[in-house]
Amino acid sequence: MKITSAAPADLEQLLSFRVEAASWIGKIGSDQWSRPYPADRLLATIEAGTVFMLRDGGRTAGTITLTAEAEDGLWSEAELREPSMFINKLTVAREYAGQNLGGRLLDWASDRAYRASAKWLRLDAWTTNTRLQRYYLDQDFEHVRTVLEGGAVNGGPRVSGWLAQRPTRLAEHGFTDEAPSPELLPA
Repeated sequence: MKITSAAPADLEQLLSFRVEAASWIGKIGSDQWSRPYPADRLLATIEAGTVFMLRDGGRTAGTITLTAEAEDGLWSEAELREPSMFINKLTVAREYAGQNLGGRLLDWASDRAYRASAKWLRLDAWTTNTRLQRYYLDQDFEHVRTVLEGGAVNGGPRVSGWLAQRPTRLAEHGFTDEAPSPELLPA
């Protein structure tokens, strides 16, 4: 499997992933991603070069967004001064479930963040999805705090404010990385 940068042509696939994931998550008792994500915002992240696709031949097995930009209102000023990269929208197609692709994508993101000189790989997760939170804890993330104040990108109250981080590190993720090399973070 290989990792590539997403292209605007991937927008519909990414939106479909989100619908598929929301359906599956709903069946296990969470309302995560039940509100549609604005397509224009997703397209902007693709065009910014922060969305990556996991390809299995001609099929897409998963996606992850990795950015140096933190969502407003989540991390403290002191935390934002630490070199960090942030992941979000980690999604694995249901047909690829159970193969640890999510864990390997997190390792890929950690490796990429390390090579960009980041100290931390950070995320915000759904505040009521305890299964997802446990997943990240099992992936060596440490819970920092939960933020409930503020608004969500797609409208309504903040629902994704469970913050976690882990130190970046070189990692053997097993993917062929065809994405451009990461840019170094500002010192």
